[in-house]
Amino acid sequence: MTERAVVTGIGVAAPNGLTVKAWWDAVLRGESGIRRLSRFDPARYPARLAGEVLDFVDTEHIPGRLLPQTDRMTRLALAVAQEAIEDSGVEPAQLPEYGAGVVTASSAGGFEFGQRELQALWSKGGQYVSAYQSFAWFYAVNTGQISIRHQLRGPSGVLVTEQAGGLDAVAQARRRLRRGASLMVTGGVDSAICPWGWTAHLAGGRLSPSEDPARAYLPFSADATGEVVGEGGALLVLENASAARERGARVYGSFAGYAATFDPAPGSGGASRLGQAAELALRDAGLSADQVDVVFADAAGDRDADRTEARALAELFGPYGVPVTAPKTMTGRLSAGGASLDLAAALLALHEQVVPPTVNVTEPADDCPLDLVTGRARRLPLRTALVLARGRGGFNAAAVLCSAD
Repeated sequence: MTERAVVTGIGVAAPNGLTVKAWWDAVLRGESGIRRLSRFDPARYPARLAGEVLDFVDTEHIPGRLLPQTDRMTRLALAVAQEAIEDSGVEPAQLPEYGAGVVTASSAGGFEFGQRELQALWSKGGQYVSAYQSFAWFYAVNTGQISIRHQLRGPSGVLVTEQAGGLDAVAQARRRLRRGASLMVTGGVDSAICPWGWTAHLAGGRLSPSEDPARAYLPFSADATGEVVGEGGALLVLENASAARERGARVYGSFAGYAATFDPAPGSGGASRLGQAAELALRDAGLSADQVDVVFADAAGDRDADRTEARALAELFGPYGVPVTAPKTMTGRLSAGGASLDLAAALLALHEQVVPPTVNVTEPADDCPLDLVTGRARRLPLRTALVLARGRGGFNAAAVLCSAD
């Protein structure tokens, strides 16, 4: 029940790189993928910037027969799962028939498919599927399509906690390993960059109105004006350490601790419980705060939310007590894919002993007393990383990762 869960494979699709290598090289260079929207004309909208995966060609990754049944989110997820499984070196056909499964996160997926169904309704003779059916189906379709393609017939599931989902899904996968599964594909990939999805993002009231990609998303800065939405994410192959060792797999690191909390209702006067999630995750990992070498922050880009996160970190580590980074400034916030991409970044940071930069932010605001890694990557000895995530509606999640050695 206490055996370590380790990551043996990573797959990535991000606005600044499709595939792990392309994305990680761009991250270390501080290269952003945030730019003006290109998938539709954003001229009539008050927010016009996004993190799009521009170099993804559907037909290069997805069989033609699946194109009518899927949308952008599922196509990206299938490509990312393929890379993660290949990277792990595992042969799915050699796994126990019901021993390997898939647990993913979802939140924004289904908008594009739902929009397509509405357009079909408007056209003569079109077939209509309700918006509710579209979302319900797409919350499960990523998991199902990945399972079918790779014959992973074991336990499966989908978690819907917005940005926090990428951590929650991996934690659920770890639970499945502890209950006897041999291998899990887990994480999150999300996309809702279509007119209907964009309208929903705008309704949330958090998008930055800036038209300058270098000024639109500035978490922890005094100049923060909101967030930028992106698409993509990461999927991981998670195994028990003994199973990975037995087959001679390369290990990126271990998913050593996790916790989730829920904030009180707005206006109730209750304080954020993000800090409590971090403390509980460290307790789950059997570690203390002084053993954390780097924090991958949620980095909302909203002044109040940033102050709340900075305060939680200062209370846990002391002001300026630990290096903090937010590489999502190069991709935007990816909904359910955001936290899993941070997990991938943290694992590679531990593997290569380097902290990626928070681009465009020159220094944190006075009310955010953080040792924010800005400008360029910082070389440091790293053994333990803390990853934080917050989802709309009050979801908080924290994960602790440890290096493989």
